[in-house]
Amino acid sequence: MDDYTTQLVKESFDLVEPIAPRAAELFYANLFALDPSLQALFKSDRVVQGEKLMKMIGLAVSLLDKPQVLIPALQGLGRRHADYGVRDEHYDTVGTALLSTLQQGTGVAFTPEVREAWIEVYGVISRTMKEAARVPA
Repeated sequence: MDDYTTQLVKESFDLVEPIAPRAAELFYANLFALDPSLQALFKSDRVVQGEKLMKMIGLAVSLLDKPQVLIPALQGLGRRHADYGVRDEHYDTVGTALLSTLQQGTGVAFTPEVREAWIEVYGVISRTMKEAARVPA
């Protein structure tokens, strides 16, 4: 991913970060509307889970220009998510929910260009996590 893509993602996430609790609520509402069966994977308190979600997205966004740090972190996250029961097909649903949430959270700032940048970034994130989940521990 190029510097411009990274910049677009970072700038758009800067708009979401101040509303992180609301963004997390929106994300889970979007996710469970797309696939209600995923609720079974979230056993902890939804508020706490939302905080973890937003912190992890924020960390990933902040490390986009440091792949040597980001990739190992995503690999570990992918392995943990596999242990929680997350399957490959769930990543597409999460990606759709994430894009909807970002659009809702940033409004008109979520231009087609910003959307494409997030699609690229989420593609890297999800591929890395899925590949790591397939490697035996």
